[in-house]
Amino acid sequence: MATTNPLQFIQQVRAEVSKIVWPTRREVMLTTIMVFIMAALFAVFFALIDLAIKGGLQFGLSWVA
Repeated sequence: MATTNPLQFIQQVRAEVSKIVWPTRREVMLTTIMVFIMAALFAVFFALIDLAIKGGLQFGLSWVA
């Protein structure tokens, strides 16, 4: 296995970091807002499913008692 001295390693790291394409502020803001919207939609969806299951169980158990 070939070894790399620390200077070569740092040069390789700098070369790789220079290839990174960072998102713009607008892209970051849009994706952040989309994540919050999707989280809210999923929260509402699962709350409705939870209420439906709760209602179904209460209805089913009221027949037993």
